[in-house]
Amino acid sequence: MSSPAEARTPPPADPVLADAIRGVHSVFQPIVELDTGRVVAYEALARGPVGPLERPDALFAAARAAGRLAELDEACRAAAFRGAVDAALVAPLTLFVNVEPEVLDTAPLADLLAIAERAPGHLRVVMEITERALAARPAELLRTVERVRELGWAIAVDDVGAETMSLAFLPLLCPDVVKLDLRLVQERPGPAVAEIVNAVNAYAERSGAVVLAEGIEDGGHLRTALGLGATLGQGWLFGRPASGPAGGLPVGELVLPGAGRPGGALGELSPFACLPDDVPLRRAPKALLIELSKQLEREAMRLGRTCVVAATFQEARHFTVSTTQRYRDLVERTGFVCAPRRGPPGRAAAGPARGRPVAGGPGARRVGRRRAVPALQRRAARPRPR
Repeated sequence: MSSPAEARTPPPADPVLADAIRGVHSVFQPIVELDTGRVVAYEALARGPVGPLERPDALFAAARAAGRLAELDEACRAAAFRGAVDAALVAPLTLFVNVEPEVLDTAPLADLLAIAERAPGHLRVVMEITERALAARPAELLRTVERVRELGWAIAVDDVGAETMSLAFLPLLCPDVVKLDLRLVQERPGPAVAEIVNAVNAYAERSGAVVLAEGIEDGGHLRTALGLGATLGQGWLFGRPASGPAGGLPVGELVLPGAGRPGGALGELSPFACLPDDVPLRRAPKALLIELSKQLEREAMRLGRTCVVAATFQEARHFTVSTTQRYRDLVERTGFVCAPRRGPPGRAAAGPARGRPVAGGPGARRVGRRRAVPALQRRAARPRPR
């Protein structure tokens, strides 16, 4: 057994990993309009130098094990910006870049914003995130998304459909681009695919967001992508990742309707602002409101993993034993559950082992005019390769 001092000692520096981080570079895969065949964007994909860490899965696994994931993630984005400029992948083209979810959970978010501010001004950038990033630090990520939009970037949610929970987060993140997981294009459709297609297309019709299908490798995949409602596509049918632009393809401009660009700061809007102007407000006895709230909980149970539940209890004493049990059940059966309240932070309610507080204890962070307090949520644990 190691001593406490030994446990605190960082692992020795790995010269191979250090060289790989310094030598990381990007390759670029085209994204095309499915109806015209024009290239409108490229996704930057990280690669290590020739050697044992050339593959992105090996490189990121080594950086994760050495505690250098944030350093690698920043190096990848810098390489993406630098490579895009060198290859003239600038306006009117758009550059898609990734954010590693684990970095959002460990690195200061100010560092990510600083990276955005350092991006060359003639780059049109879409930041890709996954539902795992939102599950890790929801309040901070939502504010980061808002700040990134202020810099002129757009937002894409990646791997939609890989986890049902991603559907629940679409209304929270309000992405400009919804990237469908490649399995939706390549595998035989079933009830789960139908549920995803219905939810994604409903969101796109309501918000004006663009749907992008990944993994298109042949004509059959292309027909499936069109059937899923995608207007953009990405895959080997249009071009493999390369150091420069795809040859022989016309170039166009990706027009994003600005889905999800809020008019005001997050947390300043009341839920009543979501109601149409002609809806009258009514008062009801507390007992009736409680039963109506329970009915909403039952409706959330019916919707399952595509549902987000946000509940307020005003004071911790209202979060009773029976309420705790109901919300344990909600955590088990819905996509995301949170419970803000007014007043000083308190202890998080006991929940399943895979639940965690959004924030709690003396260091609780404010969300709008409230504190983020006990919240039970589900976090997907599947690693995401680049």
